Amino acid sequence: MAEPEQPGKALVLASGNAGKLRELAAILVPLGWKVSGQSDWGVTGAVEDGLSFIENALIKARHASKNTGLPALGDDSGLVVDALNGAPGIYSARFAGADADDQANNLKLLRKLNGVPPEGRTAHFYCAMALVRHPDDPSPLLATGAWHGVITDTPAGVGGFGYDPLFWIPNEGCTSAELTAEKKNRLSHRGRALAQMLEQLAEF
Repeated sequence: MAEPEQPGKALVLASGNAGKLRELAAILVPLGWKVSGQSDWGVTGAVEDGLSFIENALIKARHASKNTGLPALGDDSGLVVDALNGAPGIYSARFAGADADDQANNLKLLRKLNGVPPEGRTAHFYCAMALVRHPDDPSPLLATGAWHGVITDTPAGVGGFGYDPLFWIPNEGCTSAELTAEKKNRLSHRGRALAQMLEQLAEF
């Protein structure tokens, strides 16, 4: 792949998740950022062996920056369910196994919560972001965001990805998967974290 024409505004997204890339690019590109995914550069995923969202976000960002020579934005996010002591947490993408898809993860979540009443099904999505200017950046830009809701007992909606069909937002009266992409980007944990990051990027 050819090098971006505007290196000062180039940013590699350290993720192979198509849903995340789509949501992040939708916000960053209109602001003048030339965004590419790490797979565009032939970069495979980092080994996510951190114990928290922010650790894994940093691991991803440093890995992508090291392998592309460009600033990189790492995002690690997941679903935190109170009745499950925070699970699936940092293992959200592989809750039902290393090669699990969204459907398998959702089915496992529903099984785990079988019999739990609505008032006990509270949860939140959490997102941590880390941006490094270079692989050894000692002062990365960090941002976090949370989005609170309730886990339903049946999926609804066809938008979004991951656990969105099961994540009910009381204030909206629908699941995350039933929101428009624009509204989700504004309300979500990732949207909130990115809003914090954009404030810092203005000085970047």
